[in-house]
This record gives sequence, C-alpha cells and structure tokens, in this order.
Amino acid sequence: MLLLTAATACSFLLDRYVSLTSQAMIYVLAVVIASYKLDWIESAVCAVAAVTALNFFFVPPRWTFEVENQEHFIALGTMLVLALVISHLAKGVRRETELAHLNERRARQLQALATNLSNVNSPADIEALGHKALDAAFAGPCSLALTRDGRELDFAADLDPAVRDGMRCCVKEEAVLGPGTGRWPGLLAWYLPLGERGHVTGAACVRPALAADEAGREHAQALCALLAQALWRLRVTASMLAAQSEAQRQQLQSTFLAAISHDLRTPLAAIVGAASSLQTQRDKLSEPEQDRLLGSIVSEASYLSTVTENTLQLVQLTGAAQALKRDWESMEEIVGAVLARVRQRDSQRRIKSNVPENLPLVKADPVLLAQLISNLLDNALQYSDGAIDLSVSVEAQELLVSVKDRGPGIPEAEQKVIFEAYTRGDQSGQRGAGLGLALCRAIALAHGGRLTLRPRRGGGSNFVLALPLDAQQPGQELNQELP
Repeated sequence: MLLLTAATACSFLLDRYVSLTSQAMIYVLAVVIASYKLDWIESAVCAVAAVTALNFFFVPPRWTFEVENQEHFIALGTMLVLALVISHLAKGVRRETELAHLNERRARQLQALATNLSNVNSPADIEALGHKALDAAFAGPCSLALTRDGRELDFAADLDPAVRDGMRCCVKEEAVLGPGTGRWPGLLAWYLPLGERGHVTGAACVRPALAADEAGREHAQALCALLAQALWRLRVTASMLAAQSEAQRQQLQSTFLAAISHDLRTPLAAIVGAASSLQTQRDKLSEPEQDRLLGSIVSEASYLSTVTENTLQLVQLTGAAQALKRDWESMEEIVGAVLARVRQRDSQRRIKSNVPENLPLVKADPVLLAQLISNLLDNALQYSDGAIDLSVSVEAQELLVSVKDRGPGIPEAEQKVIFEAYTRGDQSGQRGAGLGLALCRAIALAHGGRLTLRPRRGGGSNFVLALPLDAQQPGQELNQELP
C-alpha cells in the first residue's frame, strides 16, 4: 500500500511533464518492488490495485473507473498482464535466492560438522555435536540416541515414549521413516538411523517434517551420515588399538618364552648333569669334587629362582593394571633392610651409604622398593670393582635414591634400551637374563616415579630412582586434626 501511495504521489508530481505511459511504468516499478516482499496472492492483488489506481487517477476521464477509448483499455490490460508476469518472475527469483542461501548454510554446516567430528575421541562428544547440529538446522525439537554395546539405544531419561518407539523402529528396519519416505507417512517427524545396513550405531528424530521438504530430509540424512562415519571411525580405531595391543602381548609372550627357554635350559642342564654325576658316580668322586658339584647345583638353582621371580614380577607389573598395596613407608627403614641383606654378599664392604634422618615418608610397596634397590646394588657389585655410593635426598617434591658405581659404564648407544627386557649392555661375560633393570623400571613406574641412568664424571654409572612425595604427610594430618 505504501508503494502504491508513493507511486500515485510521484505520478501526480510528474503529471504535467510525462505521458500516461511513463506514469504506468512508475506503477509497474512499485509492483516489481512489492513482489520481492509479498507472496503470490498479495503480489497479484498489488498488481490489480496498481492498474485500478492508474485508471482512477490518470486515465481519462479522471476520478472515475471508466475508460473513454479502446487504446487506454488495451494499455491497462497490457499493464495488468505485465505486472502479474513480473510479479510471478520476481517471486521465482526470490524463492531461488532463498533456496541458494539455505543450501549454502547447510553446506557450511556440513563442512563445520565434519571438521569438528575429525577431532573428537569419544561417542559422548559425537552425540553432543550431533544434538547441536540438528538443533541448528531444524526448528525441532530434535532427538539423538546412540546404541549401547552395539544393541540398545541409550535414551535420555525425559524422552517422549512415542519418540523412543519411532527411533527403535527405524533402527530395527534400518531405514528412514516419516513423511515423504514411503514408510509411516503419518508420523509427525523423520526418524533416521545412523549408519547403513548392518552397521547402525544410533538414531535421530527430526522435526518439523514435511513430505514436500525433500531437501530438508536429505540434509538431515547427510548430518546423520557424518555422525555415523565418526562413530564408525572410533570403533575401527578402537579395534585397531586392541589388535595392536593383542599383537604386542603375543610378541611379548613369545619373547618371554624364547628367553626363558634359552636362559633356563643351560642352568637346568648343569643341575641335571651335576646331580646325575653325584647319583651315579658318588663313590668314585673325591670329596672336593662332590663339593664342587653340590656348589654348582646350589648356584644354578639360585640363578633359576632369581630369573623365574624377576620374570613373574615383570609380567605382573607390565600386564594388566595391578593395584599395589601401598602404605606410608620410611625410606630409611627400607634402605637399612636392603643393606643388611646385600652386605652379606659384600665381603669387602664396598657399599657406602648416606641416608639422612627425618626423611619424608613415601606411599609405596616396601617389598618392591627393596627389591628395586637390591637389584641396583647387586648390579653395581657384579659389574664394578670400586666403591659403591648409595645416597638418599629430597629435591623438588621428589625423593631421590641414587646408586653410583665406578664400573666401565654403559655406552651412550645402549643407554636408551638398557631398561628394556632381555637387554644386556655389559661385555664382561657375566651371566644374566636382562630382566633386572626392566623390573626396576617397572617398579618405579608402578609407584608413579621414574628410574634414570646418568653417566658419572670420571667413569661409572649413576642410577637414580625418583619417587613423588605427597605434600600432605601422615604426621601433618594428625596435627591438623588435633585442637
């Protein structure tokens, strides 16, 4: 109405200077502008009103609806047809423009969703992104549910039972249900499965759903396809990781069996040989020879016991997560107990200890920590000749236990693998299965600490065990509880 009023006012202003044809063009321009904002019926009414206004105000005789000659009647009819055609074309252009903008928004949404899904690592994140995308694309309310353990859908607690039934049905039929799909056209929403046949991982409910809105249904299917691909990617990745873990487990098991068969065969053969000699030829052997064979049996049996114990503990610590029985322990007492045992084998008193008093307590398994320190001291006694320094200190909220020797040291190339199982870096000809340091590192990691090797200036090695210290010590807790 405002456009027609403006066109009429403009025509009155130009009445003395322009012809009736130019005034008709002013009305046609008003109709064209109105067509971009009005629907088809309103545009047609606007076109008829423009022709009527031109006839009433400017076509002779003026201020009447009469037409005095045939030429003016043809002009008015032509103007009416032209206005209606332009209005129809303008409506089509507007519809195409809106559709192009809608398709652009949907394409951008699909691109953004694909980018976001490539960075998620859990089904919960995918579900959250899916909810957000459906709510942004459709007026809603939209719903999304993923399958739990590959079977049942995990619904929200407040979800409508009718929606639950629809989502279960689309998962069961593995097809889209709702208006325009040929399946359950009487539904008020589209129910879309996530995934293809045999690999459905969830379902979505999208509203509003119109049978004629094929583009909207295709966009919902595209969103669901992206979500299904992301879920499938997570499952494939999890399967690959499980397969790799199983392969590593199998490889580790094979390595264990190979190492055990190699390291146990020789001492077993020595024990059997010595025992057999004592059994069959004891009367012919001298007493020193019998003592030598008995000593060999004891030594080889001790070696077998050590290898077996280290292997079993390493398997336990590096296998499935094991809950250590940790309690508040004093490192002074652990080190003292270890020294009392190790010094029985240290006849030359080479081990020098420096353990300060009033050290903070650590939460640890004392048996495992004692075995770690004992292994380090045994290695130092076995592979070095000089003094061995055992010291304990506190640095930066860590308790450090250091075992230093003056042995030949470990070449730089072997320092990176010295803590791997069945790795032997010594060239001294000493016998060993290469499990001691691997077990020590496993014990340190199980306590949340670390075991490192540092070359000593002047030759030798320095093995450092670092254990984290809790800021809240048991004594402090007790003092805080006291009034």
